[in-house]
Amino acid sequence: MEKLLKRTLLSCTMAASLLTAMAQGDAIVTVVNRPDNTAQSRNYVNSRAPLVQQCLIKLPVGSIAPAGWVKKWLELQRDGLTGRLGEISAWLEKKDNAWLTTGGDHGWEEVPYWLKGYSDLAYILNDKTMKAEAFTWIEAALKSQRPDGFFGPENIKDGKPELWAQMIMLSTLQTYYEYTADRRVLDLMTRYFRWQLALPDERFLEDYWENSRGGDNLYTVLWLYNRTGDSFLIDLAHKIHRNTADWCQPSSLPNWHNVNIAECFREPATYYMLTADKQMLHASYNVQQLIRRTFGQVPGGMFGADENARMGYIDPRQGVETCGMVEQMASDEIMLRFTGDPMWAENCEDVAFNSYPAAVMPDFKALRYITAPNMVQSDSENHRPGIDNGGPFLAMNPFSSRCCQHNHTQGWPYYSENLVYATPDDGMAFVLYAACSATVKVGDGKQFVVKETTNYPFDDTVQLSFTKGTACRFPLYLRIPSWSDGAEVTVNGVPAEVAPVSGRYYRIERQWRKGDSVTLHLHPRLTMRRWQVNQNSVSVNYGPLTLSLDIKERYVMRDSKATAIGDSKWQKGADASKWPTTEIYADSPWNYSLYIDEAAPLKDIELVARPWPADDFPWTQKSVPYTFKAKGRRVPSWTLDRTKLCGVLPCEDAPKAETLDDITLVPMGSARLRISAFPVTGK
Repeated sequence: MEKLLKRTLLSCTMAASLLTAMAQGDAIVTVVNRPDNTAQSRNYVNSRAPLVQQCLIKLPVGSIAPAGWVKKWLELQRDGLTGRLGEISAWLEKKDNAWLTTGGDHGWEEVPYWLKGYSDLAYILNDKTMKAEAFTWIEAALKSQRPDGFFGPENIKDGKPELWAQMIMLSTLQTYYEYTADRRVLDLMTRYFRWQLALPDERFLEDYWENSRGGDNLYTVLWLYNRTGDSFLIDLAHKIHRNTADWCQPSSLPNWHNVNIAECFREPATYYMLTADKQMLHASYNVQQLIRRTFGQVPGGMFGADENARMGYIDPRQGVETCGMVEQMASDEIMLRFTGDPMWAENCEDVAFNSYPAAVMPDFKALRYITAPNMVQSDSENHRPGIDNGGPFLAMNPFSSRCCQHNHTQGWPYYSENLVYATPDDGMAFVLYAACSATVKVGDGKQFVVKETTNYPFDDTVQLSFTKGTACRFPLYLRIPSWSDGAEVTVNGVPAEVAPVSGRYYRIERQWRKGDSVTLHLHPRLTMRRWQVNQNSVSVNYGPLTLSLDIKERYVMRDSKATAIGDSKWQKGADASKWPTTEIYADSPWNYSLYIDEAAPLKDIELVARPWPADDFPWTQKSVPYTFKAKGRRVPSWTLDRTKLCGVLPCEDAPKAETLDDITLVPMGSARLRISAFPVTGK
């Protein structure tokens, strides 16, 4: 932990981070810890004084056009639950909706939860129908502002205004402004934040949700300050921090709710961007590590908190809400922009590739409230106290709970918006690799279009092609993953003379022209993680992908109305038969220990390549482009427990079958039932 914090607090300057430099023709090639944040971008809004400069600058929504499997996921969202939710969810019904009608009786939280991902999806896909729907809601929000500055639904609790829903809508308005430059957004925020500043502290951020999540409010305040420079926003930022729950505690948390932790741990780091107080940055890193030291000794990038983290419930059968996954991804993306630390990119990938895909059905028409690293039954029964929630929270249901049902929308749209960044030194950075086309202003304002071709993380090659642009000198950054030793870079087919370093950035500064190309060859390898606190179990990774047991999945369709929980409500006239609940049962043995030769632990695991799927969707057992041969022994005592959950991991010395069976491993994200943390067996 101490080493991590020391590394984190290294300056983002080139002087401090320079590891290797070499002139190669007209190019200067360097290996750096972080992009240079000492310069002030001439092309994009970064941070006004006195704020700390972000190391990576998010491009305006619409600047990145995803391709490949990311685009496929977005299209499935559009045609599935995200795009159709407005037709079926009673919380989004327009009649008497609190965001469309003064005094409306529903939709307070659910509308902005859904809209922040839905609207971004509309912009990214340039879908006219979706944009028109999004603008209907956004226009209503803009017109809802009262003379005193408050906007949106009024929710008074004990004489105090509840502001959580407004925080979510403010996030939606940020990307709307990026897309349209509609000045009304800045005006609304300015008036609203003046109203917040005038509100007495004893009436400000007092309710549970808004108190926990005040960091979202703070983030928008700083966003607005960077665009207007209004000094009162600095005073408001300090006010928000002192009235938000204390996420700076060294060994505890304000609460142990999984979504709050995933979303709120970034609040101190956000405040650091204002104060430059390194203890604030320390605090966000500390929460990330604190929750994982006890409840996160599992693969998949998340932690065990199936509603709340509970002492004694640390086994990999403990899951996390889909809300928690997408909020963790969003936090990782924000922390990445703040610090440039590649660790945040790798955690985001861990969640995005291993935990999140299996939390939704492949057609994106249903999702699971709770998903775990070890999960061998996905049904509509009550599994409490095995999980913290009482109710049918493990089935794939379009209405598993109104929070995840609406909040899932941001996951892949936000991810696609963070594939490529601008940098403060007027360059560009490729950090989260995926096929796409990005339009970026560089140098003295020249605009380049760069096409990224790859099937990453299922591909070890990333190809960049400059398809449009006038010759211009600027730096290009490539993140080299920590798991890739011996990565190689070529520019226009010529190998670079400076060797990339894993866990760092490769910086190429040169005169770039239309027709130039860069190729990054990564070298994924099998690695093993040992989870000592969980019976010394192991998980296996291939590059950024965690591997799971290939369990034959049997799908059973159920009536989604009959299997929903109480806060799940259908619109009148919606056809529930088109949106069934899917229960998933294991149709093959799952209680395997993994054979590990202690002398050469991974020598018996063999990759088997398969064709890339024709529909660009690799996230099912049938379509995944490779599997792995392995060996294992069954553990007879490892069964479903009395709550019908996968039993906790057996003791290391639990009796195992004599027979050593051939088993197959698949990428964890493609397996909706999975064993990802294995007991170990030897000869």
